[in-house]
Order: sequence, then structure tokens, then C-alpha cells
Amino acid sequence: MKYFFTTCYILYLASTFSLQAQTGTDLWVINTSGKGGNLKLSIETAHSLTDRPEYDNQPSFINDYQLVFSAADENGNHDIIVYNFDSDKFTNLSKTSDRSEFSPSITDCGMYIAAVVMEEDKKQRIWLYPTNFEPAELLYDDIEPVGYYDWYDNKAAMFVLGEPNKLVYARGRNDLIEIDSVIDRSVKKRPKTSEITYISHPSEGQPGIIKSYDIENGEREVYLEGITGSQDFIWLDKNHLMMAAGNEIFLRKYNSPEWKSLGVIHSDTHENITRMAFSEDLNVLVITMNRK
Repeated sequence: MKYFFTTCYILYLASTFSLQAQTGTDLWVINTSGKGGNLKLSIETAHSLTDRPEYDNQPSFINDYQLVFSAADENGNHDIIVYNFDSDKFTNLSKTSDRSEFSPSITDCGMYIAAVVMEEDKKQRIWLYPTNFEPAELLYDDIEPVGYYDWYDNKAAMFVLGEPNKLVYARGRNDLIEIDSVIDRSVKKRPKTSEITYISHPSEGQPGIIKSYDIENGEREVYLEGITGSQDFIWLDKNHLMMAAGNEIFLRKYNSPEWKSLGVIHSDTHENITRMAFSEDLNVLVITMNRK
């Protein structure tokens, strides 16, 4: 296994998502107030951040005023875009004609934006894009295809597509912990813990199950049922999760018996919330919605 090492030692996490199966999506912004279980959405403030027929999706905050996301151009090529909430400006972090970038996020060391790259030969591998706009570099060359990722201890759990698919954590060189092989596309580190959490595949018509694997002690937990039909969740903090169904957004404590509705986004042009990103610093929730 050949690894690329930087001043920040990183390995990753991925998912089963098909990077080419894209539809027209936009990012919306909603103002929030309160924290954790007391979080409230100011539904009346919901508005589109992007408004194009192409794909704008997979938002992720990289600091207290900037967001990154994957955006398609008119030719179907995807680049990494940075949006600055202070200046209200969009900037291309990447602009490549021979590859497409998906699922951007900040590395633990803060020096790179990582992305799953669909290369010219259709390989899906992790690349690092320096935040100072220097040329991108391949992290490693023999783990693919990968999708989404998240971090623990500057290393990552990776969803590696195959027969079967595998969710693994790269503890070190040639030292992989196999976590599960039955998983949906959302995989998230639980804040302030050593847990990797994910949605286990539901039976047809049933909600997925949010499960946890603790990297440090190997313990497994089954936390709660997700929402039927939803493949995406985020942690607001150590104890509270958020999911959506249709245009409705829900909040739940990890050990609570039920989801609480935070409101419905009303729109004549968009529907079906999927991915979400929350900034406590800005008091905003960014959501992805499909164009009608």
C-alpha cells in the first residue's frame, strides 16, 4: 500500500454513493438560534444560496465563515467551490477539465481540503487540495473506489466499494479495522468521542438504524432508528442529531425515543432535503434541496 504523507498524517472515510448519478440541486440557508436540544430554525429566513440548473451539493463548513461544496459546470464537470459568508463571494478552489471533485471537507490539520476525485479513467480516489491553492496531490494510489469520509485522530474510516462493500478504519499502514459491510452513504464521527457512526441499511420500506463503532475500545452501539427514506444525518454536538424527510427537518437526542420536528421548508421550486451542514459560529444551517 503506497501512502502519501504530509505534515498532517491523514487517512479517510467513504461511502457507496455513485458519483455520476447527479440531479439538479441547490444549497439553501436557514438561520438558527439556540443550541443542542434547544435549537430552533427560523423557517421564514430560508433562502437559496445557489440557484442553477446544475448540481450544487455536499456542503461542509471549513471554518467559522467559509463553506465548501461540489458544483457542476454546464458540461457536467464538478469542481470544489468555497463560499465566504462574510464577503458573500464564491471562489473556485479547483477548476479541472479532466476530473471531477466530490465531497470536499477540511482535513484535521486545517491545511488541505480533501475530496473524492473521479479521475479521467473513472477511478475514485482521495486527493488533497492545499488551502493556499497550490497543486493538488494524490493521498494514496491503491484504495479505490471511495466516496464520503470523516475523521478521527487524523486518520479515517473508509467505505470501500466492492463485493462486499466494507467500512474500514485505517489505524496505520496495512492495519485496517473492519467496522461493517452493511451501510448507507452517511458516515459521521460523533463529536468529542472516538466513535464512528453510520446508517445501517434498512429493510425495504423501513428506516435505517444509526449505529456506532468506538475506535478506541472496539465497542459497538445501536443508537436509534433513522427516518424512513432518509440516507443523511449530521451531529449538531455530542448528543444531538439532525435528519430530514421531504421538506421537514427533525432533531433527536441520541438516546431519545423519538424525533422532534423543527419545521417544514416551503418552496414552489425545491423539494426533498438531503445533505446538511451546521455552523454554530454563524447560527446557520445549510441544506441541499432538489430542484422540482
